[in-house]
Formats: sequence, structure tokens, C-alpha cells
Amino acid sequence: MNQIIDDFNEYRQRMNERILESDNKVIKRIFNIDTNAYMDGALPVKTKELLGLVASMVLRCDDCVKYHLIKCHENSVSSEELNETFGIATLVGGSIVIPHLRRAVEFWDALNYPQPAGE
Repeated sequence: MNQIIDDFNEYRQRMNERILESDNKVIKRIFNIDTNAYMDGALPVKTKELLGLVASMVLRCDDCVKYHLIKCHENSVSSEELNETFGIATLVGGSIVIPHLRRAVEFWDALNYPQPAGE
């Protein structure tokens, strides 16, 4: 895949394991609520991930944006759907969201156009 994606996934996995090994009940429950909130329900997973993406962009959390972009990619969100979602996030969040929009587009491109090995 692309190095920025690999780096993000490796770091997230490693740190989640480190955090969860503390066996803190509150943290475990928060992680569980997050997992359950994004399951299919009245709203499909794809819609929930797009909503999560908007919220993450407005809150300016680049890690959250990357996570939701990965989930959007896994749930077959089209670039057209994603661009409309980016538009809503920028409208709601204002121009302060634009730097996060740039990084989101870069990460989305990495998801959709992986680099051949060795590049």
C-alpha cells in the first residue's frame, strides 16, 4: 500500500493495544461504544462513516479523518460522494477546515492510487 497509510495503521494498532492493555474499564467501554455506534442500524455503515468524517473534519482531528477515510474506502464510498461530504464539512467548519481537507484529499488519493512496491 502507500507508506502514509501503512504508518497510520501501524501506529494506531500499536497504540490501541498499548492503551487497552491498561485494562481500564472506562476506556474499554468507550472503545466498545465507538465500535458499536458505527455498525449497521437505521443508518447504514457507509452513511455513519461519512457523518463521522464530517464531524472529524469540523473538530479538526486528522487521525479521526484518516480512520474514517479508510472506513469510507472499505465501504465503497465514491470520490463523488466523498467530495460532497468534504463540501459539507468545509461549509460547516469554515475555512479553518481547509488544511485538514488538503490532508484528507492526500490520504484519499493514497487509498485509491497505491504506490507500486519500491516507489
